[in-house]
Amino acid sequence: MIEKINLNNILFLDIETVPEYKNYRGLDLETQQLWEQKTQYQRKDEVSAEDFYERAGIWAEFGKIITISVGYFINKADIRNFRVTSFWGEEKKILQDFTNLLNTHFNGAQHILCGHNAKEFDIPFIARRMIINEIALPDKLNLFGKKPWEVPHLDTLELWKFGDYKHFTSLKLLTKVLGIPSPKDDIDGSEVAHVYYVENDIDRIITYCEKDVIAVAQIFLKLRREDLLIEDEIIHV
Repeated sequence: MIEKINLNNILFLDIETVPEYKNYRGLDLETQQLWEQKTQYQRKDEVSAEDFYERAGIWAEFGKIITISVGYFINKADIRNFRVTSFWGEEKKILQDFTNLLNTHFNGAQHILCGHNAKEFDIPFIARRMIINEIALPDKLNLFGKKPWEVPHLDTLELWKFGDYKHFTSLKLLTKVLGIPSPKDDIDGSEVAHVYYVENDIDRIITYCEKDVIAVAQIFLKLRREDLLIEDEIIHV
């Protein structure tokens, strides 16, 4: 029962990713060929591998992480706070800083990671990019040999499915139906690469990512039938 979980033990997270290179021409010939093979069934016949490269950020083999945002509750007595922070910059440093956070503050048996579609996207993407960047997996991401009930991850998409495995609900739709302020009031995921490579506006992306983290926490509260966070309870650090 999610009502029994101590909110202070949950690390809410979201990531933003982009193609590893600004454009297709940044890839060497072999990687271009591998990209073409990887996406041949996703692309329509009239769409070339080069034109499709703008979507490379959804694959860890061809994309990279540009920010990881996290949020966590600090509830004491009748005072409730939700702290939000982000890691950004060079990808390897982002991953190292995130690893340090997990290893120093969220490494206990009671600690849980939570995101929206995080089990399918965010967490595997982070783990794969850590391996690529030669960073040791923290225990919370090292799932080798673990049974399903031993995996310390929660997913608001999975919670909303209620066992319906064919059902997908976007974060934007779920916040709408639950009466939660939308995190997609500026940009959405399809625009992140343009904002990053063309507009060079990482602050805008960080704000967007942090809004997603807050939205996931709000959904979790809603599922527990608890009051939503108000602005004064959210602290950006």
